[in-house]
Amino acid sequence: MASDLDENPFLREPPTDFESVEELSATAAREQAEQLREAIRHHDRRYYVESDPVIADRTYDALLSRLEALEAAFDLDDEDSPTRRVGGEPVEEFDTVEHVAPMLSIDQSGDAEEVYEFDERVRGEVGPVEYVCEPKFDGVSIEVVYEDGRLIRAATRGDGQEGDDVTRNVRTIRSIPQVLSGDPPEFLAVRGEVFMPRDAFQAYNRERVERGEDPFANPRNATAGTIRQHDPAVVADRPLDCFFFEVLDSSDGWATRWEEDQALPEYGLKVNEHTERVDGIEDALAYREEMLERRDELNYEIDGIVIKVDDADKRERLGATARHYRWAFAYKFPARTEVTTVREIAVQVGRTGRLTPVALLDPVDVGGVTVSRASLHNPEEIADLGVDVGDKVRVERAGDVIPQVAEVVEDEVHGESHFEFPETCPVCSSPIERDGPMAYCTGGLACTAQLRESVVHYGGDDGLDIEGLGERTVRQFIDEGLLTDSVADLYEIDADELVALEGWGERSAENLLAELDATKEPPLADFLAALGIPHVGAATARELAREFGTLDAVIDADAEALEAVPDVGSVVAGQIRDFFDSAANRAVVADLRDHGVDPQDADVEGGDELAGLTVVFTGSLSEHTRSEAQALVEDHGGSATSSVSGNTDYLVAGENPGQSKRSDADDEGVPVIDEAEFEELLEERGIDIE
Repeated sequence: MASDLDENPFLREPPTDFESVEELSATAAREQAEQLREAIRHHDRRYYVESDPVIADRTYDALLSRLEALEAAFDLDDEDSPTRRVGGEPVEEFDTVEHVAPMLSIDQSGDAEEVYEFDERVRGEVGPVEYVCEPKFDGVSIEVVYEDGRLIRAATRGDGQEGDDVTRNVRTIRSIPQVLSGDPPEFLAVRGEVFMPRDAFQAYNRERVERGEDPFANPRNATAGTIRQHDPAVVADRPLDCFFFEVLDSSDGWATRWEEDQALPEYGLKVNEHTERVDGIEDALAYREEMLERRDELNYEIDGIVIKVDDADKRERLGATARHYRWAFAYKFPARTEVTTVREIAVQVGRTGRLTPVALLDPVDVGGVTVSRASLHNPEEIADLGVDVGDKVRVERAGDVIPQVAEVVEDEVHGESHFEFPETCPVCSSPIERDGPMAYCTGGLACTAQLRESVVHYGGDDGLDIEGLGERTVRQFIDEGLLTDSVADLYEIDADELVALEGWGERSAENLLAELDATKEPPLADFLAALGIPHVGAATARELAREFGTLDAVIDADAEALEAVPDVGSVVAGQIRDFFDSAANRAVVADLRDHGVDPQDADVEGGDELAGLTVVFTGSLSEHTRSEAQALVEDHGGSATSSVSGNTDYLVAGENPGQSKRSDADDEGVPVIDEAEFEELLEERGIDIE
């Protein structure tokens, strides 16, 4: 039985010096737990719904921790407990559930003439009307169902008739009450919009950028990806919020939409403060212009307004088509294009350790693509542009691909940037070294921000070509704690750990482990390329392997010896020396060796059977990797290049060849041969390919 709020000791200036749990009786523990649940729900409402907290965050945390301790010690299980908001066990898949009432779409347009046509049709069918106007939120629509004031189900919109059951995830969103306040209807189904606040979205994107991950394009994508997570604990850790704006079904009734909007907050359901009731369509259009002006001030994304007939009887008479309500219309805003606001400046750490400042933006349309980040290249670029947080900037896509800040349009800090480039890596805290305008983290392969890209590169086409070890898999391994320190962690993963992961079975686990085992004796050139040494790609790695023969010889080579290698100048030699002079990098290489990775010595003698011959490869080969085939050509005096030119003698086309190289070969008159013909060529030149 719920206690009287006026007598609850945990509402105002609550005590946090609790007596020991062991000293409580079961009855006292149960009573205190119920008081704590009631008080925490009250504080959730004051904080998340009314934005008017009455206790400090640390006091709230103390109350929640006490409730968790009581529930654990006395087995006080309650599915409506606020402690359930921290998440629960992951689910394999979502069940599909039918909505209590159809969740239809709304006709929409950015053309005022279509809004007038909507108004004329409405008045022609039901006479004079008042409208309720509300922001059109750019989030994810959900249905939440309450019985006897308790949340029993939540579902995504789906196809409008049924959607995914996301109850466990929705319970973690603190602005959605698990138990309603006041005197709610016995049955209540409400429609809401889950969203990620803009400031939380930018902070979350900043964390992703600093970890070397791609940021979400916009808050809606971030919200949609979160609400469909199979692990509620992940949802609980992300900053979602919700506005409610429609009663789908109820055991009580309201005569108008406006009355619904006034009633929902009494039950603890959050509604938007900018919802207004207006007399006619002209006032609705004025409301739209007002919200368009306020758009950038709001802490949530809106892409228009929704105009709804207020009177419930007239709404029922207007009805709906199979797809949309006939009593509502969305008047869309024009898309933001090219000019937008810088909300954050984050520093991204790449695979080579290079630190790149990134402007995190209000999402903007640039050439038909939604852009939420843009490169600022380096600290000097920031200074030259004078860009800072809060500035309005014009964004363009360099080469129609990479977004970058072109200029400051509205300057909030009067021509200067107050952004301070960090002195240490924002992730691993290693010192930063400057090379002209560039900045680099000195943490090397041990830097966790570089870990994901390092592992992706290590297993990629330019590395050891490990099938099944793509970016998505590497990210999953890092998230699940299977990769924590360096690429050497790959060789500690076992089948049981893989099978326990979402999306993995015994066969896929066995296949990946077999692929990893096959990389334990890589050709030296492949291993050097896989390490991700700056400016050392496959061709340079082959030259190093041919010149020095062993890994230890490369590691110990001085700058002068390195500079003597073809394709290696003073700059690249310095990069190689810096890489292997790093204690962290040498530790990773040693760790790989300790895990059984033994790069095979290269043949430093070679031959000249293919001297003067230039070959380009495209597609995948069946008998050798492309890297092995290129090494074979170069070991015998030939040249293996990456692009076709007039100097190319042969284009070797394997399976799934690239069309651009085939076209270049046709244009230049270069013969195209298959893998069998390539092997015949080698045999003719006296080269044993076994």
